[in-house]
Amino acid sequence: MLAKEIAESLLKIKAVTIVDENNLFTWVSGIKSPVYCDNRMTISYPEVRDQIAEGFAQIIKDKYPDVDVIAGTATAGIPHAAWVAQKLNLPMVYVRSSAKEHGRGRQTEGVLPEGAKVVLIEDLLSTGGSSLKACEAINAEGGDVIATLAIFSYNFNEVTEKFNQAEIPFQTLTDYQTLLPIAVEMGYIPESAKETMLAWSQNPRLFTK
Repeated sequence: MLAKEIAESLLKIKAVTIVDENNLFTWVSGIKSPVYCDNRMTISYPEVRDQIAEGFAQIIKDKYPDVDVIAGTATAGIPHAAWVAQKLNLPMVYVRSSAKEHGRGRQTEGVLPEGAKVVLIEDLLSTGGSSLKACEAINAEGGDVIATLAIFSYNFNEVTEKFNQAEIPFQTLTDYQTLLPIAVEMGYIPESAKETMLAWSQNPRLFTK
């Protein structure tokens, strides 16, 4: 199963860091997290990045064969979008976090034809907010985002709610619930911590005081 294989790969290359309740990561949103998934590390491992690109490409072939353009989010989604676009022989664009304040003032870079069907590639879905802002930017510049794909998701309910509200399908290659039991098997975390960490994904502000 690809989801398990990619979860194992992320753990093996130490893209995932897991800590106890006394050494939590603090996200920009203020959420206290026992897990940090740094998918930027995958670009340094040819076998892993190709595994990811193949996974994305297969999803697109199966579910979104009418796609016209592959888009990547700046910065972590850009390399993966490039590899996927190359595999599928499709044009690619990338989306800045905000529009440029000079030149043409665009937020999307590359050639984006009016009405082009776009699949957006992300490295990670946490709360989903930045991904949906990228979708909005693409749509505002004439594209039509038909799906968002990411390497990993923390399985927060609010992500599903936000994407459903935006009426944009999303899918990830692997996720937190898939990774957690594998992390136990590989000795990243003790079995006794599994339930607490699973509860955190259901309530991401569990550790926030």
